[in-house]
Formats: sequence, structure tokens, C-alpha cells
Amino acid sequence: MTMLDTVKLSNQQISLFHEQGFLLLPEAFSGSVSKNIQKWADEISRLPEKIGKHWVYHETSLLDEKKDLINRIENMTPFHKGLSILANSFIPSCGQLLGEEAVLFKDKINFKMPGGDGFKPHQDSQAGWEAYAAYFINVMVCIDEATIENGCLELASRPVEMAKVELMGKEWTPLSEEETAMMNFKPYPTKPGDVIYFDSYAPHKSAHNYTDKPRRLYFSTYNRLSEGNHLETYYVDKRKNFPPDVEREVDKDYVYRV
Repeated sequence: MTMLDTVKLSNQQISLFHEQGFLLLPEAFSGSVSKNIQKWADEISRLPEKIGKHWVYHETSLLDEKKDLINRIENMTPFHKGLSILANSFIPSCGQLLGEEAVLFKDKINFKMPGGDGFKPHQDSQAGWEAYAAYFINVMVCIDEATIENGCLELASRPVEMAKVELMGKEWTPLSEEETAMMNFKPYPTKPGDVIYFDSYAPHKSAHNYTDKPRRLYFSTYNRLSEGNHLETYYVDKRKNFPPDVEREVDKDYVYRV
């Protein structure tokens, strides 16, 4: 099993992250490591969907309503050694950004296959995260080349007048047009091995994928260890309202909100 070098951030990078709410690290991983991450994403997507295992979500293709697509896989670290190593490799650098020891909160891969839908503007803490801790760091790893055409991550810098990081919108609701009117979203195309750190209050979004190539992005999220280890509790709570597809009741509607 390939071991990953941990990323060490400079003081300048840490300052830039806190100034704008995110930080781009091109070529954080070598080509050989990137290929391993691509292999791991392939492996997790081929595993059988079983109750009590990793969580798989599906969506209907925007290009062909008869086609079913993998939309997202979550809760992977207990069931895939490589992805567990990847998640753990960011604990030191997220600790640098948090100012103390970090702990994993959640992990996922957003697949966005050809015909996959995008994500409306939102802050991740709108998804009820403040019930677990006050502040989180997300790490995005580019698996496939992410372009403007296939729906790369788009981020808005933190408003200069914002004295502290906080929610700009309501919980469980994407940011409205009024709330995003003064935000300047910028697309950040990435290549395999590129990494983006962004905090739980950084507004972000992405467009749909109408190309013929997948746009898979890996995300792991961390909080301060002093605020608790919530990984298991988070998934216990999420299972109640938005379980993986294999665990869903046939006659019940499930709505993805943020």
C-alpha cells in the first residue's frame, strides 16, 4: 500500500488561507500518487452496495433520464485502506490551519459523471455542522481533470468586511441570489494531484457536467480535536434523514438540501 507524504504548509500559505477562506496547492501529489488515488476511487465504486458498508448515492443523468449514475460515495475510510491513508495524510496540515490537533469529521467523493448535476451556492456549515463543532476545514483532491466545462469547484473569497467567519445564509437552504449578489465566484480548474483547502464558511458551488468525461473530486473534512471526534455520530445522525440508497424505504421521499 502506497504511503503518502504529508503536506506541510508555509506561514504565508496559512495566512492566505485565513485571509480568503481557501488555499489552492497545485501538484500537491505526484503523478504516481494521483494514479493511486484514481485507482482507489475506481475500487470503491466497484464494491457491492451493502447495508453497514460505505455509503453510495445515485442520481438520474441530465443527458439521459433512463441512465442511473453514481453521484456520491461517503463514509469510506472504514472500508478502504488507501482512502483511509489519504484522509489521515491531511490531519497534520489541517492542524496547522486549525491551530491545534485535527480529527477527521467526514469523507466523500463527488463523482459528477457525464450527465451529473452540479451544486448550488452554499456554505458547508449550512448542513447542520455547527451542531458538532464551530469550525471545519475541507480538503479537496482532484481525481480527474476538473474544467469549467465539466463543473470544477467555484469559490468566493471571504468578504473583506466580514470581521469573523459565520453563516451568511440559513441552515439547510442553499444561498439565495440576494445573499450571493455581492459574492465573486471564481472557477478553479484543477488537474489530478491538485489540492484545495477551504473552510466550512467559504461559499462555493459547481456546474453540471455535460461533457463525455467524469469529474471526480475527493473531499475530507476536519475539526479541532478539542471539540470532539464526531465521525461516527455524524453518520449515525445522517442515516436517520438521508441514508445511502441501499438502505432507503421504497415508499419514502428523500430530499438532498445542502
